[in-house]
Amino acid sequence: MGQQEVYTFLKKNKNRWFFSKEISKRLGVSIGSVTNCLKKLRENKAINFKGTNRKNQFKYRYRD
Repeated sequence: MGQQEVYTFLKKNKNRWFFSKEISKRLGVSIGSVTNCLKKLRENKAINFKGTNRKNQFKYRYRD
């Protein structure tokens, strides 16, 4: 599982924000794999993200 699968998932659902746990369940892969991919996509500014009220928790969305 790589960044492309996560990116494609977010692109198909571009109008909605997701937690990493939701993405993990939808794709059927481990939360660790998804978290690592999301981190790399965040660093490359390929996706939008925003913090939540909980520390170190983010929501993710496709960047137009």
